[in-house]
Amino acid sequence: MSEEGKVLNIGILKNGTIGSSLLLAFLMDERAEANRINVREVTSGAKMHPANHCVDTMKKLLEFGSELIIMSSPNAALGGPKAAREIAKEAGIPTIIISDSPAKKAVEEIQEKGMGYILVNCDSMIGARRPFLDPVEMSCFNADLLKVLAITGALQLIAEELNKVIMDMLEGRTPTLPKIIVDSTTAIKTAKFANPYAEAKAIAAFELAASVSKVTGKACFKLQERSDYMPLLAAAHEMMRTAAMMCDEARELEKSNDTVIRRPHHAKQHMLTKVKLHEKEA
Repeated sequence: MSEEGKVLNIGILKNGTIGSSLLLAFLMDERAEANRINVREVTSGAKMHPANHCVDTMKKLLEFGSELIIMSSPNAALGGPKAAREIAKEAGIPTIIISDSPAKKAVEEIQEKGMGYILVNCDSMIGARRPFLDPVEMSCFNADLLKVLAITGALQLIAEELNKVIMDMLEGRTPTLPKIIVDSTTAIKTAKFANPYAEAKAIAAFELAASVSKVTGKACFKLQERSDYMPLLAAAHEMMRTAAMMCDEARELEKSNDTVIRRPHHAKQHMLTKVKLHEKEA
């Protein structure tokens, strides 16, 4: 088969959930029209423990014949994701890890395995205590987080880095796997705001969202009395909501100037660019 006619099998492994993993498949094919990639997802749902939740799902993913693996999980330094990486390494398949700030502890091990990684600082831990977190609260937090990830440029950065690897593989080149810690600087640079006040709001939103984990971590793991941890859980979710509202404001500023950058995928997988609402993408 010619390189032009090649179709790439991409496997996505989701163990547990982070905001960056919610729409991973759609970051590569937002309109379901890409004809050069086949994507399959396998998930262990909310659970990552015991480790066989991650191992079993990786084994299932390999049945698809994946040529590129994208692994997402909270804290990729934990035993379950690490065990799954061992299987991917043995299979010799290019692998990219998508995770959050605590996964920085695993960077050296990930690099030793020859894998890539994109770790997103603002992808903060949810307020996961039973008296506070019900399905509605969980959904609201993730909706706010998703807006922060999208508008600050974090998801765009993931989309672009994944597409670089995909295009390398489709065109017969050895892929260069990403090794990126996504902070406010790298995210905002990718978002390419034209309005300086929109940019400032997005930076503030990213930094506020990134600080949420400090509050939820204390509330979930350090405090024992309900009267102590409940206010912090609520406060952390209010912080994420405020970050999402600032992102809305930033995007509205860009829309008012007709400077929203759109980077859709072509059906042949490369990315196009346009700015003005009525101009043609190229």
